[in-house]
Amino acid sequence: MPLEKKIWWSIVVLCLAAVGVALLSQHTFGMQPCAWCVFQRLIYLLLALVAAVGACSQGLSLRVPCAMLGLSLTIAGALAAWYQAQVVSHSFSCAQTLADLLMTQTGLETALPALFGIYASCMDARIKVFGLEYAYWSLMLFVLLAASVVTLIHGFRKQNSAR
Repeated sequence: MPLEKKIWWSIVVLCLAAVGVALLSQHTFGMQPCAWCVFQRLIYLLLALVAAVGACSQGLSLRVPCAMLGLSLTIAGALAAWYQAQVVSHSFSCAQTLADLLMTQTGLETALPALFGIYASCMDARIKVFGLEYAYWSLMLFVLLAASVVTLIHGFRKQNSAR
């Protein structure tokens, strides 16, 4: 398997693993998610979908837009994780924030409550795992995913200059 495909599929696996760990934490260990937690789940799932399309695509005409969209999603995810850790986790409520409005107004919270249900305030969802808040783990993963997408984009530039 070419390196590019390995990177695409690694992104898919890491995103799905992140959502899987979040669901395990919620449903097995009782760590209830806030609006920003489930918003990041949505970003991980969208990124996994985009990466799967990129992995299955043959030409650059679809892989390049997938990489650009993927980079945008990783940046959005990193910003969401940072905002959760630095701003809303210190407030009593994250109601009426962008994440809360997006998850409720789209109907995702009620349509898929096991995945996107908002059951805690951001302050209540401020939980440490191995000494680091959950949001910071997510931030680090989004940064790793962004670096992976940048590696893909760099590879496209090499392919294009070789022609």
